[in-house]
Amino acid sequence: MAKFANVDDYLAALPEGLREVATALRPIVTAALPGSIEAMYHASPTWSVGEAVGKNLVCLMKAYSSYVTFALWKGQLVDDESGRLEASSREMAHVKLRSVDDIDAELFTGWLKQARDLEVPTAAR
Repeated sequence: MAKFANVDDYLAALPEGLREVATALRPIVTAALPGSIEAMYHASPTWSVGEAVGKNLVCLMKAYSSYVTFALWKGQLVDDESGRLEASSREMAHVKLRSVDDIDAELFTGWLKQARDLEVPTAAR
């Protein structure tokens, strides 16, 4: 995938099915992480709660040929009773989204809030 200046350009370039998934996921992330920084970082849309892009990263989305990965930087530390999060490298965990039906707004919001809390001390929230 080409390098994009912003998340809007990234989403616009996705094939229709993947764009539909990513576009449905985006407002869930934004609502769960008010005040977060949404930006392209390492060629993927990311959300961080630090003072700059790439600081205190909470999550990312990345499109592949048949799915969109939704990953949490400290996802392995998140309580996931659903069992949907799959361990990735380091402390990351992810879920593969093949259609909008794979998106569970309530579940993902809970994960995001937990992941945010791992990045930001309570007094700073």
